[in-house]
Amino acid sequence: MITLVRLTGFAKKYWILLLASFICLLATIAFALAMPWFLRMAIDTIDPANYQGSRSFLTQMALAVVGASILRGIFAYGQSYLSEVASQKTAYDIRNALYDRLQRLCFSYHDVNQTGQLMSRATADVEAVRMFVSMGLVGLLQYIAMTAGIVTILVIINWQLALMSMAVLPVIAAVAIFLNKRMRPIWTGIQQMIGKLGIILEENLTGVTIVKAFSRQKDESRKFANQTRELYNRQRARAQILAINMPLMVMLMTIPVALILWYGGRQIIGDALTIGELTQFIFYLGILIVPTRRLGMLTNVFSRSASAGQRIMEILDAESSIIQKPDAIDIDNVKGQVAFDNVTFKYNAVSPALKKATFEVSPGQTVAMIGASGSGKSTIANLLPRFYDVSSGNITIDGIDIRDITLPSLRNNVGIAQQDIFLFSASIRDNIAYGLTDATDEQIIDASKAAHLHEFIETLPQGYNTWVGERGVNLSGGEKQRLSIARTLLMNTPILILDDSTSSVDIKTEHIIIEALNRLIEGRTTFIITHRLPIIRNADLILVLEHGHILEQGNHDQLISGDGLYKQIYESQLLMLDGQESSE
Repeated sequence: MITLVRLTGFAKKYWILLLASFICLLATIAFALAMPWFLRMAIDTIDPANYQGSRSFLTQMALAVVGASILRGIFAYGQSYLSEVASQKTAYDIRNALYDRLQRLCFSYHDVNQTGQLMSRATADVEAVRMFVSMGLVGLLQYIAMTAGIVTILVIINWQLALMSMAVLPVIAAVAIFLNKRMRPIWTGIQQMIGKLGIILEENLTGVTIVKAFSRQKDESRKFANQTRELYNRQRARAQILAINMPLMVMLMTIPVALILWYGGRQIIGDALTIGELTQFIFYLGILIVPTRRLGMLTNVFSRSASAGQRIMEILDAESSIIQKPDAIDIDNVKGQVAFDNVTFKYNAVSPALKKATFEVSPGQTVAMIGASGSGKSTIANLLPRFYDVSSGNITIDGIDIRDITLPSLRNNVGIAQQDIFLFSASIRDNIAYGLTDATDEQIIDASKAAHLHEFIETLPQGYNTWVGERGVNLSGGEKQRLSIARTLLMNTPILILDDSTSSVDIKTEHIIIEALNRLIEGRTTFIITHRLPIIRNADLILVLEHGHILEQGNHDQLISGDGLYKQIYESQLLMLDGQESSE
């Protein structure tokens, strides 16, 4: 309940809408409660001896009922519309706050949280909270106001009958509380299952090529069916409770009617109660049955929204391990001097991915990082823009610790072209200009030419307006790689990180890209993760990594003259690759 109170805090700014909705609700209840009064007056004032007078009065009462019904409908519309608008605005704010929080959370948070679960929380769980604002709060207020009004009227009519009628209310409340406790863990399980289904669906749609290539359609269908069956079982458990809930509430409210007919009939015989009063009494009980039935539905809404709210608050309360200092500074006119001083980093508490790394890069130098998978190359690339914070040691740019620099300023000065390329479902132009949205056409074309992409784009019917499709599905691997390079080059940052940036292009295109890069990286500090021999040879500094350690560092001439790992790699794999390239 505390979670729901916190989330409904998003609705505070729409208090005028909620207040207007509540006023409409009170008016709706007032006109609903007026109708039995008209009925009682009509019954009790009928006089067979005065036919004309009774007929005129009945006409007046009928018109009063019609008028009350019309006004009730108008106010009910106002209440429903206003509460819906308030709930939609609240959901809008929660969803934006959730998205903004996900954008700000660090990489380590996304490493351990599955995308499908996060998507489920931003969609289905937010909708559950919206239903709470729209139906749960209004329904609860309606039940309280309706019950209070009817109880007051029943006591005025006949307090003995009122006591008989209301004796069942504590039982109804106890049943609602009990069922709510039973429903909440079931709803939590349902929402988790929906998130798992989203994960499976996302993975299969994204990896449909792999699924088909390995003929795993039946296995994936079976996995999806198993999760669907789990969801079905939980939904069935929920349905069983709901199936008991509604009839039980109605039955509990119907029992007093039998007592009232028996006791009220005896009072009519003894002239202690009129027929109109008894009819009015029974009508009020009938009206009370409607919100009581809705109490069963409210139990479902409260249970679902409570579990959904908890999942949402887990994200909103999550803390990022990457925190910008209050006194962090912006950096301008960056020269590009980079130093790692005894840097150690752990992705988890088990083993370091980088161990006591120390090296210094002068402005404008090119650094080639080589080593086997898991040696620490990508870790260095991730630490420099502060995607993760070092476990110990320091990283500086122009002598300033990167933890003392504002995150936007730091990342605006470090351009990245990753091996795992992500393209948005947008045009080629929009993808290239993603980091510089106000870029001119000339700037975009220059970056494309430098990445050897312009000629290809010119062959397309729509040119730079060509839609790349989801994740760039309409482009080849090499084309996506070159687009990523163009996107990075357009930023014109003093520091570049190129993660195997020519891995998906042929030898001819690679040479063209390398020539262009050699011109463009002049004056920029560049880190390149690669196994391409021409790039490694021309690097000012080569870092040879193994199991998180920098085993060797120096330029090609220095390392090849030694008898270390670099020379072994060069004489075996790199020399073989060089021979293949020469033959081509």
